[in-house]
Amino acid sequence: MVKPVSLEGATLLQVIPDLAAGGAERTVIEVCEAVVSAGGRAIVASAGGRLETELTETGAVLVRNESLPSKTPVTIRRNVGWLKALIQREHVDLIHARSRAPAWSAYWAAKSTRTPFVTTYHGAYNAKSSFKRWYNSVMARGDIVIANSTYIAAHIAQTYPDATARIVTIPRGVDLEAIHPDNISSNRTEMLQQQWFGDACPDRPLILLPGRLTAWKGQQDAISAMAIRRDRGADVLGTLVLAGDDQGRSGYLEALKAQITSLKLDESVSIVGHCSDMGAAYKLCDIVLAPSREPEAFGRVAAEAGAMGRPVIAAAHGGQLEIVDDKLTGRLVAPGQPGEIADMIDDILKLDASQLSALSQAARERIASRFSKASLQAATLNVYARLLERGH
Repeated sequence: MVKPVSLEGATLLQVIPDLAAGGAERTVIEVCEAVVSAGGRAIVASAGGRLETELTETGAVLVRNESLPSKTPVTIRRNVGWLKALIQREHVDLIHARSRAPAWSAYWAAKSTRTPFVTTYHGAYNAKSSFKRWYNSVMARGDIVIANSTYIAAHIAQTYPDATARIVTIPRGVDLEAIHPDNISSNRTEMLQQQWFGDACPDRPLILLPGRLTAWKGQQDAISAMAIRRDRGADVLGTLVLAGDDQGRSGYLEALKAQITSLKLDESVSIVGHCSDMGAAYKLCDIVLAPSREPEAFGRVAAEAGAMGRPVIAAAHGGQLEIVDDKLTGRLVAPGQPGEIADMIDDILKLDASQLSALSQAARERIASRFSKASLQAATLNVYARLLERGH
């Protein structure tokens, strides 16, 4: 256990492009909650978005800057001055950056004001050129560099060896109260089912794939898996639910719809858009898919599914290897292999009630012991306290 710390009188600034949706954005809110609970003052610099109400409900202050998502050099330079003024005006004691473009602005503002600088390395960023490797390097320039999985810690150390001594691994956490089967009312699941399907009764099992609509999240592989199962005569096909925003990727959304139609799966696959009640979504479904084609830095979907006690079928790479214990708490499949996804769906559907109960209990215990929100919050506050005590 990480002992609780006090941040009485300290002002902590987190910088993130927007608050639309996603694991990094959710973690910002969770850390704000912890900072305020520890007596500190939490500020977030961001363009704002869907999650900003949740942010302000923690007691944090949102300072809006619509240009923070911009990657243009001129804007990044301009935001150095903007952040420097914010640090001085609000007497910021520590700045925590969570995305590359605004992290460059935050890095130079922190150096200019001699403010402790923390980064969280939220993804295994592609570095196909020397420029891209340099651009990504800002996330390894923190006085402390937080890795959100052992996989990411190893990736940072391999890519930026000079950062190795500054890496602290803090896995993302699941809110074990919000994502718990006993805490989701039947009214919530009924409302969500009505929202998704209207008065129609969807065929069971419900197979949920949450995540923004982008090719690397594996939606196309999941759709193909449904076609494979149908073509080989699955006893029960069920309904695949794709829950997530296209975030402006209208071309990909149309490609998914075309794939569904061409495979004659219009009655078996539903694209439902953003889901604001993921607790109800996990409880409503029977199986969760996390078939990402590229490695997840952590794998929040797999962790949340486990916390709800739902069987998860996850791609066997990245942070998901740390979350899913193959056969015990879920199933692991090779990335980009619809046939394996189909096999594992059918494998799970063959489990009897006692086997499903054992899997559910093992999954909940694994997540509670390793990936709780409380552990994330305590460990992050401990990092802040260490830097503040150091008087960096």
